[in-house]
Amino acid sequence: MGFGTLLWAPFRTLRRNPAPVFGTGLVVQLASAVATAAVFVPFLVLAIGRIESASAEDLDAVMSGTIGWLILLTLVPIAVGVVAGAFLQGVMVVEVASGTLGEKLGFGALWRRAAGRIGPLIGWTLLVGVVVLGVVALIVGIVVVTALISPDAFAVLGVVIVVLLLLAGIAVLGAWLGTKLALVPSVIVLERAGIAGSVRRSWQLTTGYFWRTFGLILLVGLIVSTIAQTVVQVPMLGGTILAFILDPTAGATYEAVTIGTTVVGTVLSILIGAIVAVVQAALIAVIYIDLRMRSEGLDLELERHVEAREAGVPVTDPFGPAPAGPAAPTGGAAPTWS
Repeated sequence: MGFGTLLWAPFRTLRRNPAPVFGTGLVVQLASAVATAAVFVPFLVLAIGRIESASAEDLDAVMSGTIGWLILLTLVPIAVGVVAGAFLQGVMVVEVASGTLGEKLGFGALWRRAAGRIGPLIGWTLLVGVVVLGVVALIVGIVVVTALISPDAFAVLGVVIVVLLLLAGIAVLGAWLGTKLALVPSVIVLERAGIAGSVRRSWQLTTGYFWRTFGLILLVGLIVSTIAQTVVQVPMLGGTILAFILDPTAGATYEAVTIGTTVVGTVLSILIGAIVAVVQAALIAVIYIDLRMRSEGLDLELERHVEAREAGVPVTDPFGPAPAGPAAPTGGAAPTWS
């Protein structure tokens, strides 16, 4: 597939089978939002009540306990987000793979196929999360330790420079590793490999195609993030301006318009967030299939599979791992993305 086809294929995936695909993305966004609200709203109500009723002697202890519980409770929406995000990746891989074979699966079928690989997907997502948190903790630890040892201005300036350089190096390393390992979820689902085997497989498939893969991920990310920010922020800004025009004194009308704008902004954020998550997950699956076409002749295998299926001949899974040995010849017409 050409670069242009790859660029727009994730959007066509959403258009081809919108109900189950967008529905899954929406469920993921709603699950994260509901989990966050269910945890933090009651806690904040209780915490504010305790802080307001606390005496001056107990205020510091109450504040410390509140902060500690707040940090602990953030693990709940993070855990929900990890599971939901991993599941969305699995669903989108199944959807893209079935689309190349001309199949259109319903909501239940997509979920059932993805659920079979949810364990390794969650494991991989948690592994990535632990690495990211470890890097963040390392940077914070360097800043805190240096500030405690030598709090003068020159030392602080030196720490800032070191941290900025460290962040730049981590960003470059993260972009490289993120690109090389981007195909791990697709391998886990379609080839039913373990985490270690999927890491090796992703590394192998992206060898020689790093910049192409990196460019696609970056470009699609910029496109969807720009659209998302525009769609969400423009109504929010317009609502703020309208509230000020209708009620410059910030009275009841101002509050009503502000509340309405916040509700609209929240709904738009959930809807647009679902689309963004779906497109980004679908892109990785599309790149995975394209790289297998280029290096292993998967397009020919898919054509043979479809021909045999239409002829009534028993078929096997065409997305299974390629056999060891020389790569299959490439060529032939790629499946259409209609």
